[in-house]
Amino acid sequence: MRTGIYARVSTQRQAQADGLAQQIDRLQAHALQQGWSVAPEHIFRDDGYSGAKLTRPGLERLRDRAALRELDRVLITAPDRLARNYVHQVLLLEEITATGCQVDFLDRPMSQDPHDQLLLQIRGAVAEYERTLIAERMRRGRLRKLQAGVLLPWIRVPYGYRVNPDRPRDPAGVRQDQAEAAVVAEMFAWYADEGRSLYGLAKKLHQDAVRPPRARGRWGVPSLRGILTNPVYTGEVYAGRIQAACRPGAAVTTRCIRPREDWMAVASILAIVTQEQFDRVQAKLAQNRQFAGRNNTAQSYLLRGLVSCGVCGLACFGRCLRSQHRYYCCRGKLPALQSHREGKCRSRYIPAEPIESLVWEDLCRLLTHPEAIGYALERAHGGHWLPQDLQVRRDALKRGQVRVEQQIERLTEAYLSEVVGLEEYRRRRHDLEQKVQSLGAQRQQLEAQVDRQSEIARVSLSIGEFCRRVQKGLEQATWEQKRQLIEWLVVRVIVTDGEVEIRYAIPTSPNGEATRFCHLHSDYRAVP
Repeated sequence: MRTGIYARVSTQRQAQADGLAQQIDRLQAHALQQGWSVAPEHIFRDDGYSGAKLTRPGLERLRDRAALRELDRVLITAPDRLARNYVHQVLLLEEITATGCQVDFLDRPMSQDPHDQLLLQIRGAVAEYERTLIAERMRRGRLRKLQAGVLLPWIRVPYGYRVNPDRPRDPAGVRQDQAEAAVVAEMFAWYADEGRSLYGLAKKLHQDAVRPPRARGRWGVPSLRGILTNPVYTGEVYAGRIQAACRPGAAVTTRCIRPREDWMAVASILAIVTQEQFDRVQAKLAQNRQFAGRNNTAQSYLLRGLVSCGVCGLACFGRCLRSQHRYYCCRGKLPALQSHREGKCRSRYIPAEPIESLVWEDLCRLLTHPEAIGYALERAHGGHWLPQDLQVRRDALKRGQVRVEQQIERLTEAYLSEVVGLEEYRRRRHDLEQKVQSLGAQRQQLEAQVDRQSEIARVSLSIGEFCRRVQKGLEQATWEQKRQLIEWLVVRVIVTDGEVEIRYAIPTSPNGEATRFCHLHSDYRAVP
């Protein structure tokens, strides 16, 4: 009799603990006791494959041999070794037995008796429940370890970092790869410059013969975008940042970024770039997507990507009617599938020529009378104004304090849940409390250094010099020059019925004109 045996374990740890060898020994001993011989090619094994899936190499070979009618009997220790899902068990048993091959389970020999078949169904349902229970316990255990900051959420280590090979999921073992970290820092610095693109960055890395993350891969736009948008390079490790979703009928699983409030701060590691550099790159990536030429090729719109509807808050897109009149139309007027709104916006079409002329004239007036900007600075100072670099640093320190305090709370919850021991809890809490005190001291020193009046005077002088340099060519500016200046200085044009609000962003210094200090709303410029 041609006899085959099948054995499976779910994890590599079970395979290394000889769980697979024990199953094979039991099956061979039973076959020898019955007087059946088992050829080496008829031993089918799956090391570290889940029973919830049918795509297993050993099971595939078993099914192929059974389909060729090369087996008369298959020995398996238990039904859950064949499959965890009851439906999968029935499918495999029907497929194998249809070829004339008999399936025997050592733990519970089965027959065609209705009681045995009922017992098989019950055992399959229990195995499926057990798998679901194990998966839920593992998920909850991982979640608690993530909240305690003792488990890394990475499946693949980010480019520029290395982990301890003995404990690859331990945050304490994360270190920088100096060569790759230098490449990452250069990526952020190079892309942040004016006129740089992801395609140009990929081309530069290829020309410089920089090795990509994968040995046989190449630098591409998707991989570079993944690096430039990963907050781990600022020194913070987050879990739950990526959400995988498979659309019905789609062969590829899509990945999207969850809202920031849904992220879970896990641990702090050595940073490669500053938070300010990271924010500049994110702003440029968003701007490049918004102003991409592939999205705006039909007509020339001076305010392309800058007009918003004040009624519903959605952005406006350019539209040319049959009469060749150009308009800016609110996206809320599109069908619900495109606008993601239940009802259509009640706003009217915005004629392109009048709004473009209005914005250009207001911009020229602002540049030729820089004292209005100085007055806007004074009005802004009446609120919570700080120079941008100091404001960014203050906000970063404040966020850092909040994150560390959250880590202390999660660590305490992990200790109360007996996830971490007392000594580990004391050591980690002491380190976190020291970090909180250090961040608090830095924040106090920063706010003590702020001299707002002198900063306003300095910024006003810089803005005046900028306006004098720019206003020389306003009268002879071409359409391309107008578009460049508007894209440079105008943040948003909000149109509400017949009212127009223009929000500007003004450079703070001649050598840092890509850095904007704050938004100047129209009400700041209004003299009471």
